[in-house]
Amino acid sequence: MSLRGIPASPGIAIGKAFLFDTRQLVVTEKDIKQDVIPSEIIRFEEALIKTRSEILVIQKKISREMGVQHAEIFNAHLLVLEDRMLIEEVIEGLKKERKCVEYIFSKVIAKYIKVFSKMNDEYLKERTSDIEDVGKRILKNLIGAQEKTLSDLKEQVIVVAYDLSPSDTANMHKKNVKGFVTDIGGRTSHTAIMAKSLEIPAVVGLEKATTRIKPGDILIVDGTDGDIIINPDKVVLKKYETKQQKFVKFEKALLDFKDKPAITIDGYKVEVSANIELPNEVSSVIAHGAEGIGLYRTEFLYMNRNDVPDEEEQFEAYKKVAVKLSKSPVIIRTLDLGGDKFLSQLKFPHEMNPFLGWRAIRYCLAKPEVFKVQLRAILRASVFGNVKIMFPMISGLGELRQAIKVLDEAKQELRNKSMDFNQDIEVGAMIEIPSAALTCDLLAKEVDFFSIGTNDLIQYSLAVDRANEKIAYLYKPTHPAVLRLIKNIIDSGHKENIWVGMCGEMAAEPGFVLILLGMGLDEFSMSPVVVPEVKYVISNVTFEDAKKVAEQVLKLPTGEEVEVFANKRLNELIPWLKKTKKQ
Repeated sequence: MSLRGIPASPGIAIGKAFLFDTRQLVVTEKDIKQDVIPSEIIRFEEALIKTRSEILVIQKKISREMGVQHAEIFNAHLLVLEDRMLIEEVIEGLKKERKCVEYIFSKVIAKYIKVFSKMNDEYLKERTSDIEDVGKRILKNLIGAQEKTLSDLKEQVIVVAYDLSPSDTANMHKKNVKGFVTDIGGRTSHTAIMAKSLEIPAVVGLEKATTRIKPGDILIVDGTDGDIIINPDKVVLKKYETKQQKFVKFEKALLDFKDKPAITIDGYKVEVSANIELPNEVSSVIAHGAEGIGLYRTEFLYMNRNDVPDEEEQFEAYKKVAVKLSKSPVIIRTLDLGGDKFLSQLKFPHEMNPFLGWRAIRYCLAKPEVFKVQLRAILRASVFGNVKIMFPMISGLGELRQAIKVLDEAKQELRNKSMDFNQDIEVGAMIEIPSAALTCDLLAKEVDFFSIGTNDLIQYSLAVDRANEKIAYLYKPTHPAVLRLIKNIIDSGHKENIWVGMCGEMAAEPGFVLILLGMGLDEFSMSPVVVPEVKYVISNVTFEDAKKVAEQVLKLPTGEEVEVFANKRLNELIPWLKKTKKQ
């Protein structure tokens, strides 16, 4: 059987399926007889004992690895397990309703969560997440569901999931995850972006992968074309093994260009940088020849933990990257949580439209106590390398000025403590909202650089959810509206003598690189693995040819026509690329 989805990260992976389901537990309402009640009570008590044991193991691990103070958060979880009122209510419910214990418990815990979430007392209100976490753990033990984490994999597998959160993908160990497939998601969802960073083949938006694929099935994941083959025969397996070898050969051939500068045949130079999520990705940045970091997504420092990283921890993380890259630029984007990246410890509210809600710079400006900690850490790290600060999701000049004001306050706090930082640190704005793209002539007067975040700019301009597989066909970087916005951003930046980069996934597509180069983009930033290919494209065309391509596509009426024309010209100008890629 074969399935077709959206190619998210190139390459071929062949391996055994591992189903990873992180959705809500399904609790069935089941009637029980009077004589079964004692055994149900015993089952409940055993689940409590098992849950307590699990929490103590986690608490011990956290205490050892992160310190006693971080482990103390689990004391609240243990108190929930010992709450006699809750326990008695479950037992009374069993006797009264004669339903299975997991159903009774799920009703009781839901009532507790509702009551605590409505309390005025802030401390008690914050206990809601503790009750919810413990409740899920007890339910898992009652219904016999095994908790799965991708960091605990003991063998090489292909992960199959309905969806993977950014924290799930950040937990992946490349050595054991050969590839992954998901039911939902798009080419620029954070799941797909993480797959590229980890150099793991991935296909998303398959819709029914979790219902069609069984644990242990042998899968072929073609992350280049978006195909999934389930339990292939020997002929098909041999075909894809050959394709896998050719892809590896193509990647190795491109690595020959990694250390060459990105200069066109007629001498026009641009920078090719890399996007990273975690400090340990710097080795990949260097290995693939990137000239710096165009986007350091700092929110991943906040994930897979029960607290918020303090100033010292953040400083060490940023310093580590700055030192390793020496004089190369390191653009650190301030916290961009919200959208599809949430942390329970920061108390994000449930929102109808999270991508349009309380996220990124909006959250930071509302929480200066969180924002300033990060800004001070970045400023302190700036003395160890060529560090720059970038604010995400700026919608207009007022918001930009507010962010700069908080930055100035953070600088003054460091001066008061006689702490060193780069007094002239460059400050930039991400242009990823149409309102910013249309007023970038005003913004350009007050920053040192722009970085175009096309993943969100396209989403907001075209009203297309970039993680929704059902409308993925509408997500078009080549839509005339998007191209006109990008051209306006570049021209506005250059008019004020600031450089303009791009850190969205659009900067990694060879055909689009040709267009962007011709528009005058100064810096391209992408997943490290794509850097050699983009460098190859830039160094094998003339700037004059690229300008002609850009001029022509701006006259075309549809995104489809733009894409066809750009790829046709790319194949004419660099025939080796298509020939070698499709061998």
